[in-house]
Amino acid sequence: MNVINMETASRPKRSTKSVDASNDIAYSISDSALGKILVARSALGVCAILIGSDGDELIDDLAACFPTSKLISNEARLRDDIDKVVRFIERPDAGLDLPLDMRRGTPFQRRVWDALRAIPCGAMVTYAALARRIGKPKAVRAVASACAANAIALGIPCHRVARSNGTLSGYRWGIERKRALIEKEAKS
Repeated sequence: MNVINMETASRPKRSTKSVDASNDIAYSISDSALGKILVARSALGVCAILIGSDGDELIDDLAACFPTSKLISNEARLRDDIDKVVRFIERPDAGLDLPLDMRRGTPFQRRVWDALRAIPCGAMVTYAALARRIGKPKAVRAVASACAANAIALGIPCHRVARSNGTLSGYRWGIERKRALIEKEAKS
């Protein structure tokens, strides 16, 4: 009988080959002022920017986001993307100009994500205001769910959304990181 180590069984196989198939995703991990960041790129553009404290956990999160994709570690290919993300964290007023691959979201999620990308650096909106912006004023909870489903932190700035009373609510990568991003943007 084969015994499977459940801690490593779900971990994706890592490769260092180049990304050539349309389902392959290259990724790289670096340090930033917010902790570890993982940037991943498909053949079409950046498909994930994940933030956390542990590189292995970020890889597991990436695998969960893209369960049918082959994940390939490729620092050289992603060096410029990583540099742009780290620079954005330090100086958000410089902007974050990356081609994004948002095709894995539903049509509704992509509408919300497009509206999020239109929020200027340093500005905040409420979930209700965001729902009105996309023409679905009663879809406040669905808008919040679309924000939570966002795997492209910073590129799709869901950190710029607050509750109707102005308080900060959940953030996939931790409320303290959300607060730090908002404070940094307010100063820029």
